[in-house]
Amino acid sequence: MTPRFPSTVVERFLRYVQVDTRSDDGSTTCPSTPGQWDLLQMLEREMLALGLQDVTLDDNGYLFGTVPATPGATAPVIGFVAHVDTSPEVSGQGVRPLVHRAYDGGDLVLPMWPAAPLSPASSPRLLKYVGGDIITTSGDTLLGADDKAGVAEIMAAAEVLMAHPEIPHGPIRIGFTPDEEIGRGAHLFDVERFGAAFAYTLDGGPRGELECESFSADAITFVFHGAITHPGYARGRMINAIKVAAAFIDSLPVHGLSPETTSGREGFVHPYRIDAAVDVTRVSLLLRDFDTEQLDAHARTLTNLAESATQRWPGSRFEVVRTQQYRNMREVVDQHPHIMELARRAYHASGVEPHESAIRGGTDGSQLSFKGLPCPNLFAGQQNIHSRFEWIACDDLHKAVEVIVNIAALAASELAG
Repeated sequence: MTPRFPSTVVERFLRYVQVDTRSDDGSTTCPSTPGQWDLLQMLEREMLALGLQDVTLDDNGYLFGTVPATPGATAPVIGFVAHVDTSPEVSGQGVRPLVHRAYDGGDLVLPMWPAAPLSPASSPRLLKYVGGDIITTSGDTLLGADDKAGVAEIMAAAEVLMAHPEIPHGPIRIGFTPDEEIGRGAHLFDVERFGAAFAYTLDGGPRGELECESFSADAITFVFHGAITHPGYARGRMINAIKVAAAFIDSLPVHGLSPETTSGREGFVHPYRIDAAVDVTRVSLLLRDFDTEQLDAHARTLTNLAESATQRWPGSRFEVVRTQQYRNMREVVDQHPHIMELARRAYHASGVEPHESAIRGGTDGSQLSFKGLPCPNLFAGQQNIHSRFEWIACDDLHKAVEVIVNIAALAASELAG
């Protein structure tokens, strides 16, 4: 594919993924890891070098900048947002991206994981990119396309707009956030300072994805209390909180209400961490559903199972700690239909057929929408995210840049004034 707007998006992406920006939900700082600062400061320098205005990096790791409007153009201020952190679930240290030129449709061997190549059998979307260039990991880390693809696409689009004043557009605000992967990406995002009428996250999957609906999400932790004593003299005295928690976990739903057995619009509960000791064991779970009210039902189900587990071990008890994470952004975005319509028109202008679906997860846009910044999600080209088999097509990186530029241009012609 010859890009309509040639850009540096691939070069930027290859550079950005080599910075280890894994977030850490055990940290209390913001950003949660120093590597995120490294990339944010790199991006700050690059934004200034491009000539962007109002470039600010605040004390919490939120980086904003402005592509100024072209002379005479009037349009609402539009924002584009991506997150710099990557998932803590897979190593992001020493990422060595590989570019497979002119992909021939066969297996792609990952040198650090040669026994299990990236194959069309397990990743059938690969076959849509035969003849194009594919970027993969080396096999021992993730790639980081989630969401450094979005970061690179936004930066490359900004470069295109700055270099081509003949493309009319209103003011474009750019925002890069930390810690999205641990649910904190928009917590300290200053919507008023950002100053956009609406925005789009670039944090989606294959070409054509367009999402204005996400899970509603809570985190819930069950703290099981037992009683500890010397195990040699424990008869009638010890209550092992690990065993109580194990009984609780063993009772969790298997067929339904579980990530392994749900799809589409089905919600789930998901245990993802255990901090275990005989006297106190904590089990942390995720609650997810597209219907916000169902989160309460899922929490009641879990509480009933915890009560049953403690009844099996007399003398044990439990506490529940529940925190809100984000809500289904459709509740906000549906009140502003022109935002999705503008995205659809930009997709078509870019030769992309939009495929509208619900995200079985969340993005910064979920929280931003409820903070007063309606913010659906655009494709970024991510594939097999959070794994050593992550990959992205160079054509999709270029096509996402084209969509951003077309959104800016169409807004100037259709939403002027």
